[in-house]
Amino acid sequence: MYENRQQWDLAAWPEMYTKFKELGAIIFPAPPGFETNMMVFTVASLTAGCRHCQAHGAYGLDKMGTNIDKIQALWTFETSELFDDRERAALRFAMAAASVPNSVGADNHSDLRQHYTDEEARTLIGVISLAGFLNRYNDTLATVTDEESVSWAATNLGPLGWDIGKHVGSTEEQRPQSPW
Repeated sequence: MYENRQQWDLAAWPEMYTKFKELGAIIFPAPPGFETNMMVFTVASLTAGCRHCQAHGAYGLDKMGTNIDKIQALWTFETSELFDDRERAALRFAMAAASVPNSVGADNHSDLRQHYTDEEARTLIGVISLAGFLNRYNDTLATVTDEESVSWAATNLGPLGWDIGKHVGSTEEQRPQSPW
């Protein structure tokens, strides 16, 4: 696709990359908490279709200790017994907000307000927005996903239909380590 995609990679713009990491460091640990925020990020990425971000979101959840069954159930969160009503409200909101066009409606806001404070809702919107930026950037560029995340995702998400798609890259573009 490109002679060298890494020339356009987000890390190739150090000032933007640094500020973006700072924003993530503020948003992800904020209430309602890292696990919920990472699940929201992953569902937003599932909705947007960015396989690179799906792999990183799901692998990030695994690295922080989230049960693999629950990570895999993000694909079917509406019917899975592994999620409570509070989590489903956030994940529904993520799915609606990450849709193009955005399909968040009054019911989504009402559902979210039943379970989350204004501070928590702001955080969830921030996570979804951050995911939206990364989904568009990485999917447009076909950012090469590191081998560690690809291997984990192929093993654990492959049975759900996940594959690396256009994010595979050439041999010289492969990166061994995950950002997590």
